[in-house]
Amino acid sequence: MSVGVEQETAHQRRVSLRPSRGLTTVLIALVVLVVLGTLTAPSSLKQGALLSMLPFAAVLAVAAIGQTLVVMQGGIDLSVAGTMSLVVVIITHEAYGDNAKVLPAALLALAAAVAAGLVNGLLIGIFGLNAIVATLGTNALLYAGVFAVSGGTPRETTDLMARIAGNSTLGIPNAVWFAVVAIAVVTVIVKRTPAGRRFEAVGANPFAALAAGIRIQFHRAGAYVWAAVAYWLAGALLAGIINKPTAYEGDTYVLASVAAVVLGGTSLLGGRGNLVASAIAALFLTQLQQYVLALGETFAVQTLVQAAALTVGVALYTIRWSRLGGRRPGAGVPRAAPA
Repeated sequence: MSVGVEQETAHQRRVSLRPSRGLTTVLIALVVLVVLGTLTAPSSLKQGALLSMLPFAAVLAVAAIGQTLVVMQGGIDLSVAGTMSLVVVIITHEAYGDNAKVLPAALLALAAAVAAGLVNGLLIGIFGLNAIVATLGTNALLYAGVFAVSGGTPRETTDLMARIAGNSTLGIPNAVWFAVVAIAVVTVIVKRTPAGRRFEAVGANPFAALAAGIRIQFHRAGAYVWAAVAYWLAGALLAGIINKPTAYEGDTYVLASVAAVVLGGTSLLGGRGNLVASAIAALFLTQLQQYVLALGETFAVQTLVQAAALTVGVALYTIRWSRLGGRRPGAGVPRAAPA
C-alpha cells in the first residue's frame, strides 16, 4: 500500500515539474510579439521604451497574482479598481509632501485594502453571494472612499515613494524587483506549503476537499483578503511610479488583470493556477499595449486589443477544438485487436 502511495506521490511531483500549458502558451506569445515588434514597430523594443514599460508590467503582474488567487477558488474580483485607486489616493494625499508620513499612509492604505478584502470574503466565501455582484458593490463603496479622501483632485507623489517605486537598481526598475519577490513568495506558499496545497485542493475539487475536512469557506474568503494585499502592493507601486496619479488609476487593471489570469492558463471555473504564467501574461499584455501605441493607435484600440486577448485566452482554454473538426462520435477511439 505504501509503495503505491509513494509511486503516486512521485508521479504527481513529476507532473508538477512540467511546464503548464498556460505557461508554454504565454511564453510563445511573448516571443511572437517580440519578433513582430522587431519587424513592424522596432521603437517599442528600444531600451527607453522597455524601461518605461516594465514598471507598469510589474504593477499588472502583482495585481494579476491577487486575481489569480481569487479565480483559483472559482471567483472573480471586480473591486481591484477601487482597491488600487483608494490605495493610491491615501498614500498620495495623506503623505503629500512629507516623507515621514509615507509609512503611516501606506499602513492606513493596507488596512483599507484588507478591510475591503474581508468584506468580499465574508459576502462571497461565508454568505455565498455571487462574486460579480458582491465585488461590484464593494468597488462602489471603495470609490466613495476615494472621493472622500481626494475630492477627485490628484496630488503629486512624495520624493520617498518616487525613489522606492520609481527608481532603478542594477539597471532594473525597482517595481520589477518588488513584483519578482512578491511572485516568488506567493508561489512558494501556494505550491510548497501544506496550507497552499489545501488552498489548491479547495479550488480544484471543493467536494473532495470538504470530505477531507478542509474548511472550504475559510479558503474561499481568504483568497479575497490575500488578493487585496496584492492590490495594495500594486497600488503602492503605482503611487510611486506616476508623478501625479489621478483618482481613477485602478480602472485599467480590472480587464487587464482578468486577461492576464486567463492567458496564464487559470480556468475561470477554478482549480490549480500558475502564478508565474499570470505574471508573464501581464508582461505580454503590457508590451502588447506598448506595441499598439508604437503603431500610433488610440487608447480605444488598445482596450479592444486587451479585450481580444481575453477572448482568445478564454477560447483557447475552454473550447474543445477537437469537437469542431467534424469528427464522428467514437472516431479516434482505438479498436480492440482481433482475437
